[in-house]
Amino acid sequence: MSSEQPLYALLLAPGGVSLVVPQPNINATVAQNILLSVEYSCRGVATIEWKHVSSWGTTSIVEWRSGNYVNISTVYKDRVTTFENGSIQLRNVGMRDAGYYFVTVMEEHGTNAYGTIIVNVYEIIYEDLHFVAVLFTFLAAVSAILICFMWLCNKSLHLFQKKTTHKLTASTTEEIELETIEC
Repeated sequence: MSSEQPLYALLLAPGGVSLVVPQPNINATVAQNILLSVEYSCRGVATIEWKHVSSWGTTSIVEWRSGNYVNISTVYKDRVTTFENGSIQLRNVGMRDAGYYFVTVMEEHGTNAYGTIIVNVYEIIYEDLHFVAVLFTFLAAVSAILICFMWLCNKSLHLFQKKTTHKLTASTTEEIELETIEC
């Protein structure tokens, strides 16, 4: 066993089939592409089979023999890409893609190796983003109204001060004139 391979992920079957699952847990969001990565080795020609098990049931995804045919189920036809190392890529995942993915590597001499990957798929909650956008818009509108109100108050205060200053100037002028006449 090499030091690069995780101890829990290296599955050896007697007869020479080995299977490594480097990432046994995958978290994804809706519409994301995910890689269900494995590495296998065997002495002869291997057949690789992937199945998906969830609360909706068990579905065969793909089966292929290294160097030969690839048989992808119609449900996954446009969404799966296979790789020579036994990995598959699943495009545009949805909530139904959450669950357990089982890979089986079968050697022509009858030995098998098994691996499991758990996939969790999460939705992006648009209601939360919508709430934040509405709240931000509301706060921006309230801020604009308050700014306009403050501007109007400031203008009114300046007009009031001008009128008061004008009256003061007029009344002091009259008093000065009156004082001058009385002398």
